[in-house]
Amino acid sequence: MSSTELPFVPPANVLPKVGTVRVAEGERLRSVELPGVTLTMRSRPPAREGLPPALFVHGLGGSSQNWSALMALLDGTVDGEALDLPGFGDSPPPDDGNYSVTAHARAVIRYLDASGRGPVHLFGNSLGGAITTRVAAVRPDLVRTLTLVSPALPEIRVQRTAVPTGLLAVPGVALLFTRLTRGWTAEQRVRGVMALCYGDPGRVSAEGFRNAVQEMERRQRLPYFWDAMARSARGIVNAYTLGGQQGLWRQAERVLAPTLLVYGGRDQLVGFRMAQKAARAFRDSRLVTLPDAGHVAMMEYPETVATAFRELLDDAGESGTRRARRAGRADAGGDAVGASGNNESMGG
Repeated sequence: MSSTELPFVPPANVLPKVGTVRVAEGERLRSVELPGVTLTMRSRPPAREGLPPALFVHGLGGSSQNWSALMALLDGTVDGEALDLPGFGDSPPPDDGNYSVTAHARAVIRYLDASGRGPVHLFGNSLGGAITTRVAAVRPDLVRTLTLVSPALPEIRVQRTAVPTGLLAVPGVALLFTRLTRGWTAEQRVRGVMALCYGDPGRVSAEGFRNAVQEMERRQRLPYFWDAMARSARGIVNAYTLGGQQGLWRQAERVLAPTLLVYGGRDQLVGFRMAQKAARAFRDSRLVTLPDAGHVAMMEYPETVATAFRELLDDAGESGTRRARRAGRADAGGDAVGASGNNESMGG
């Protein structure tokens, strides 16, 4: 194997079982098989019948567990589900090894189409923000509202603290990093991730830290862990280079759903300066800035994010759903991202 090649990953049907994923009180997990992907879904029983559906999409290196706190706070407002993207959490790698933003968006759309839960209140953090922006742009019929927490949308001047994550996209870097950090404990890795993602890592409880270490230990035993990280990071970089109608900012301008934008003042991965640009790009948006939050405000300040979402619902009513449905009927080529193909181009 050359230094630029990623390690071989066995097919999903022969991957070893490395441990049990944590399920918080009141949560349940289930597996959904779709064409080309198998997704693990985390959900909570809704507080009552008839609540509108919601879907939560995590970021690079995360999992559906990133949404547990917010989902618990909203279980009387929405019927929530959070997915593990292919190759993350408890979901096996995609059959075709494609971790592009388009491929991840295609997986979300396939799930929503297959489940019939759309239109949903769609949430995305970081990479999940880029994915859900693309979903909302090309399939407005599936989205009631869009909530983005530190979405990974293209920046001209990337923060220095975000450069190491971007370097994972360079061929060979993930393999090199794996070799250089072979002696690191799961605890050391978790402390590094929390220092990068949280505005104040001290807000993490002792129990939360122990749970994160256990999850890191489990992930490190997965043979595709670094492959999924590297290829997804490369997918973000590739998405940033797209122009025209396929560019993420252009797609943000096409989003019809009422949109809540949440940015953290201490975010080391997505520039706080991008908040105003995002507020201008999304046509029907409200902006919440949290000066002390980092990259994962829904984990650091879930009560604040939950309150902001409820206020979005109060303002939007059902108008966003009706507008999305009308747009979906008018868009003859609506499911471009759902087409086959491994290119970043929406045409596949």
